[in-house]
Amino acid sequence: MQCTPKIAVYPGTFDPLTLGHLDIIERACGLCDRLIIAVAPNRNKAPLFSLEERLSIVHENVATLSGLTTDIEILPLEGLLVDFAHKHGADFVVRGLRAVSDFEYEFQMAGMNARLTPAIETVFLIASDRCQFISSSLIKEITELGGDVSQFVSLAVRERLRRKTSK
Repeated sequence: MQCTPKIAVYPGTFDPLTLGHLDIIERACGLCDRLIIAVAPNRNKAPLFSLEERLSIVHENVATLSGLTTDIEILPLEGLLVDFAHKHGADFVVRGLRAVSDFEYEFQMAGMNARLTPAIETVFLIASDRCQFISSSLIKEITELGGDVSQFVSLAVRERLRRKTSK
């Protein structure tokens, strides 16, 4: 009997990608055979980085992760998440939770997604204690105010943030 590979989608805007995101990516890899990181355009916010820049940042940073045996693909998220997941044969969606405030929003989204496509589950991963307070919004604000974000993002992301905010 041959097992069917488990496929997961980890969606997000990743504006910018943080060490918290990378932690969720590493841990999600332990749950699936293939992980699709779906970078969302985020039309509701004004992202600091373009979609192309964010795709590049995710590629650069995922390439530095060691010891992963999971196949990882990084794609732009187009349309509804559940349609994207179905199109790519995903079994489940991975979402990271940092705080109770995240849970309320994510719970609502998971419920809606389940109604739209019941076959695709949502799996919540609680942020590691060292990452629970990291948010992309705070990273951007700290950077714009001249603060040091080196303990929250990779060196590559820090350099891109510096270049982007010094213009």
